[in-house]
Amino acid sequence: MFELFGGAGRVGAGEECLVVAECGQNHNGDIDIAMKMISESKHTIHANCVKFQKSDLKSKFNANALRRPYDSVHSWGATYGQHKTFLEFTNEQFVHLRDYAKNEDILFTASAMDEKSLQFLAQMDVPFIKIGSGDVDNYPMLEIAAKYDKPLFVSTGMHDLEVVKTVYNLITPINRRLCLLHCVSAYPTPLEEINLRVISDYQELFPSAVIGYSGHELGTEISLGAVALGAKVLERHLTLDKTMKGTDHSASLEPPEFGQLVAQMRALERALSGHRPKCRQESEWSCYRKLGKSIVAKQFLPKGTVLTLDSIDIKVAEPFGINAHKVFEIIGRTLNKDIEFDESIQFDDLY
Repeated sequence: MFELFGGAGRVGAGEECLVVAECGQNHNGDIDIAMKMISESKHTIHANCVKFQKSDLKSKFNANALRRPYDSVHSWGATYGQHKTFLEFTNEQFVHLRDYAKNEDILFTASAMDEKSLQFLAQMDVPFIKIGSGDVDNYPMLEIAAKYDKPLFVSTGMHDLEVVKTVYNLITPINRRLCLLHCVSAYPTPLEEINLRVISDYQELFPSAVIGYSGHELGTEISLGAVALGAKVLERHLTLDKTMKGTDHSASLEPPEFGQLVAQMRALERALSGHRPKCRQESEWSCYRKLGKSIVAKQFLPKGTVLTLDSIDIKVAEPFGINAHKVFEIIGRTLNKDIEFDESIQFDDLY
């Protein structure tokens, strides 16, 4: 467990799951849409944090990658570079969005997609730094990120366990405020490839890290399963409309669906809280008084009868007699009075 930067709350064991609404680039390059997503994250979804993605394109891609043709119904430009440029906000726009989120009273951060963006986000005073799955094996960048005085959240899609172990062993000596997110980088993720029990593996293998889940599946059921397994951070993609142009919209959640997920998750957390030994709950007493069974006489039993299983019955009785679960304790005991057929037997009736 650790404190988020700036006293924004705690993350980890004993705390509610931190909900991150991942806007990514589902704003389609429109800052008004981005602001609407922030507002929906706060007021409809009741998320704890809203997150975007920050890239310096020349730092993230080489020239050939930016020049390659991008022929897709989701393209915002003839080349991949033009497409990404259309979607990328300026530094000034990011500052504006951060300030808008602050006014809405919701945490704001972004995934750092390259070292230049990492430096910018650290200077923005975000509550934590997020590293996406594409940089899980970018060890030099991870080491730089770990040295900032901020919690570090790392998604672990597209990589195997040995890489995640390397990340854990690299970061934890530098920064103990680490969150590892189980993630499968497929949009949407096939159910049979979600591999949700990796959450339990991470909990065992990485005891000093907070473990969470970044989901790209359709629907909300799997995310609830992740929380039931103990995920303490839940990140899901947000869209205002799944039919909008863009590759991530169809695998994202619209605000009402996302809000329902959070409400169900909070209910699940209440049901999982305060692990106690199995006992009769306060709320069960009225049902127990109405339907709980006790011991009665199977026939007329005169004083001096030694009780056997053949002489008693177990029924819902008025008045309530000896609890049914005490049945083997009274076998062999002797009655000190006559008991009528179907009458409740009390401990006071026994020698």
